[in-house]
Amino acid sequence: MLRKALMSMLFMFCGFAATAEQVVIAALGDSLTHGYGLPEQDGFVPQLDRWLQAQGADVRLINAGVSGDTTAGGAARVDWTLTPEVDGMIVALGGNDLLRGIDPAVSRANLEAIVKTAGAADVETLLVGMQAPGNYGADYKEAFDSIYPDLAEQYETGYAPSFFSGLNAEGDPDAARRYMQPDGIHPNAEGVALIVENLGPYVLELIAAVQQ
Repeated sequence: MLRKALMSMLFMFCGFAATAEQVVIAALGDSLTHGYGLPEQDGFVPQLDRWLQAQGADVRLINAGVSGDTTAGGAARVDWTLTPEVDGMIVALGGNDLLRGIDPAVSRANLEAIVKTAGAADVETLLVGMQAPGNYGADYKEAFDSIYPDLAEQYETGYAPSFFSGLNAEGDPDAARRYMQPDGIHPNAEGVALIVENLGPYVLELIAAVQQ
């Protein structure tokens, strides 16, 4: 009887440990992910981590953001970013491709390589969109903007339409400037908080996909 009771307790403990396993997510990105210009605790990944914890998510985030990185840089390092412990990945790249005017076809190929690598590693992915400015012309903008929803649909990944959506909730670009650092490119701490509030629900969906 004692043996059966001990075995029953062991089974219950092991079952609880399996259901309570922490989800590990890598955030693959550039300076926006890395937290450029901000104290570490105010960056995107630390703020997102606190937001997720407040929602009750048992998750550990890995900051895989590298300032200045392009989609090519992300594709080059995705293999060693996806260590065996990683269950999910947020992909937020493309801003530096835009700054350099890189051909959208090249950016698409790089992002596709990242998504395919994640799929081969059985890692769930959240693809975060980026929009081109109008000064590159309508054809460039259409080609670039379509990359993210197209790949998300083709490879059945998670998809958040824009990294910056949370900064322009009022539809007024001028109002969004108060949430940016002086360079006009990177969000300040308050801006990051708004970005996190917007992207957080998508990350919760990513966590749910991992746990299925």
